Amino acid sequence: MSKEEDALIPLFKSIGLTQAKAAEATKSPKAATTLKTLIEKYSLTSRGLDEKQASLISALAGQLAKSSNVDSEKEEFVVNKILDGSLKSTDQVLAAVKYVGSHLSPIDNADFDKECGVGFSITAEELLKHTTEYITSNAIAGWNNLGATISGVKAIPSLRWASPLEIKNAVEKAFLDTFGPKQAAPPKGKEPKKETKPAKAATATTSESQPTQKTVFEEGFLGSLHKPGENPQIHPHLREQHLAVTGGAVWTRFPPEPNGYLHIGHSKAIFVNFGYAAFHGGKCYLRYDDTNPEAEEARYFESILDTIRWLGYEPWKVTYSSDYFTQLYELAVELIKREKAYVCHCTQEQIKTDRGESRGKPRPCVHRDRPVSESLEEFEKMKNGHYRPKEANLRMKQDLNDGNPQMWDLTAYRVLTTPHHRTGDAWKIYPTYDFTHCLVDSFENISHSLCTTEFIASRQSYEWLCDAVEVYKPRQSEYGRLSLEGTITSKRKILALVNEKHVSGWDDPRLYTVIALRRRGVPPGAIISFVSGLGVSTAASNIEISRFEQSVRQYLEGSAPRLLMVMNPLKVTIENLPEDHLELVEKALHPKVAELGSTTIPFTRTLYIDADDFRLEDSKDYFRLAPGKTVGLFQTPYGITCTSHNLDPTTGKVTELVCRVENQNNIKKPKAFIQWVAEHAPSGSPVRIDETRIHHRLFKSDNPAASPDFRKDINPDSLEVIRNAMIEVGFWSLAKKTYIDAKADSFKRAGNDSLVGNECVRFQGLRIAYFALDKDTKAACLDQGDDVKPALAEGDYLVLNRIVSLKEDAGKGV
Repeated sequence: MSKEEDALIPLFKSIGLTQAKAAEATKSPKAATTLKTLIEKYSLTSRGLDEKQASLISALAGQLAKSSNVDSEKEEFVVNKILDGSLKSTDQVLAAVKYVGSHLSPIDNADFDKECGVGFSITAEELLKHTTEYITSNAIAGWNNLGATISGVKAIPSLRWASPLEIKNAVEKAFLDTFGPKQAAPPKGKEPKKETKPAKAATATTSESQPTQKTVFEEGFLGSLHKPGENPQIHPHLREQHLAVTGGAVWTRFPPEPNGYLHIGHSKAIFVNFGYAAFHGGKCYLRYDDTNPEAEEARYFESILDTIRWLGYEPWKVTYSSDYFTQLYELAVELIKREKAYVCHCTQEQIKTDRGESRGKPRPCVHRDRPVSESLEEFEKMKNGHYRPKEANLRMKQDLNDGNPQMWDLTAYRVLTTPHHRTGDAWKIYPTYDFTHCLVDSFENISHSLCTTEFIASRQSYEWLCDAVEVYKPRQSEYGRLSLEGTITSKRKILALVNEKHVSGWDDPRLYTVIALRRRGVPPGAIISFVSGLGVSTAASNIEISRFEQSVRQYLEGSAPRLLMVMNPLKVTIENLPEDHLELVEKALHPKVAELGSTTIPFTRTLYIDADDFRLEDSKDYFRLAPGKTVGLFQTPYGITCTSHNLDPTTGKVTELVCRVENQNNIKKPKAFIQWVAEHAPSGSPVRIDETRIHHRLFKSDNPAASPDFRKDINPDSLEVIRNAMIEVGFWSLAKKTYIDAKADSFKRAGNDSLVGNECVRFQGLRIAYFALDKDTKAACLDQGDDVKPALAEGDYLVLNRIVSLKEDAGKGV
């Protein structure tokens, strides 16, 4: 970061931007200068803006920097609309700048409000009605069309300002009401088994007496959870106070440690906590468990929030355990006063010995019965920095006769000298997870503290501590965690893979961190669909990678556009067409989803087919192109007949085919249709891909973590790179529209473009695989205005990642 950029950050933070957003606002010099001017011109530092309004002002600056049609009067008009709360989203700000830039002053206030969504509101019932009408009018049939339907409903003009998340929920509910629960397709060649037994009691029945499966939130583990207020309390008034605050609603929290990137297992925790609260009309916190400054980094905080939003959820509030450091300290003092905590000066080795970790039976610490006054004095000295790390700890005085090791005097506070990211050097002592978690759950009135089964033993100490200081006691309930076979999710081991260059980073598409899955191109909806389909129970889920990939395939089947693509191009010259022949062919982007639209591609004298679609020796069981043979060209009315071919004199490899084009009306219908792309420089056809990356399994075994050295289990052929594949020129219009729409949606939801990357450009290479743009792609036109024609420019570099194959892949080299 330059000194000029660094100097602007404090100014940008002064209007309410976070450190991360202030830093982001400096990246574009022109936008940063415009934002600085707005702040000074309208005295925004003293206007008391909240974070959202500050983000909208920043977004406005970015748009003004690109526009030459907004004079000072119009600029002030939009600024005032943000300050008075009329404009509430970035999408509205984008529309506002476009509106004032195309209308003469004075601005018609009523027309402006209408065009920019000011005051827009819609009920869930109205949204469901719109969705149901859309499904009926477009004759949509089946769950395969879910993704396309969501996109189609979003495109309804009257719903432009509706929340994307609310639209998604409405479409899913309409699909459930219309088509019933989503069912996996039976294996090919097998008929689905007929139901011979009565439906289970957990199954509801429609008015037509057809079974309707309950959602994951209504049955099994989640369906059996207590109702808010049913969790017992040490005093009745604690229950009454809790219900008075929550109104009897479900309140949950997702409490990650900001010491690494989230992985596939966390997606289940996000789905469970946010989904359960949303299903019951409740609220879910994102709470950072930031009690260990030695391991926490700003990049993890930002990535966690972006991941949650990318998966489709929005926290009710974002909080930090550090918000409660003072309250936690006060309760620690109270615990000492109640003779339920003491300061211990034993070494870590001695504490382990006393806790009986080697023999399964604890013994009292020598400091356990020290006077209360002495422990209070020693705890104060810990707080004031008198002791170095590990020289003193506050331990809870629990029950050494209990059979549960989580009741054997757990540590409550320890000394740490590393500055905290939020509180700096204010504290020299930090609470442990065992002390913090239950109490912050209590402070935040959590009705359901949902966690994985490795915390079952901790439930007793969780409840003991709440009762020991006589505060509201949430109910902890444990479900089985999610993991995938053939992967590693340990932060320590992934860090080793990164540092030793076995992978390119935490987002390497061969990993199963969420940012890696995102980079590979896996849609967020596919991850949620996968997790939802597994259900939630107390049993751990160790799922095969192939099952995950099949779920992704099913999701993409109905939502990903399809483009002509050749992986290994072989030149074809059509001898009976003139040099300047040009015919435009219109083709649908999806044969079953008309809403995805169509593209127009050229058909010329020079084509490219995939080298795998031709061979010199024909046979009865071979249906593609060979000398003297005719095949159809996919999505055209033509076939081609190979009349001759050219060989490389050195290698003997076929370098070019000479063919004759045939009108299908004049020939026998071909037995095979192959892919093709045309050479046509004026339209930029074909689009040449510099790298197509195929990611196979990173590890050879199903349980690499069990290996004495997991590095020895690495598959040396896990990355395959194919160069110079070709795709149809329709790719550009598809990519640009997808990117612009995704960016607008991100600004609407998050106030910035943090939810958008190149991976949002996804498609099926027809009959090959599903692909997405990689972040290494450089394509300047994607991020420029609508008036910039999409095409490859000098310095651009296109990289694709294979998301999944079209059918299960055994995995190269495994």
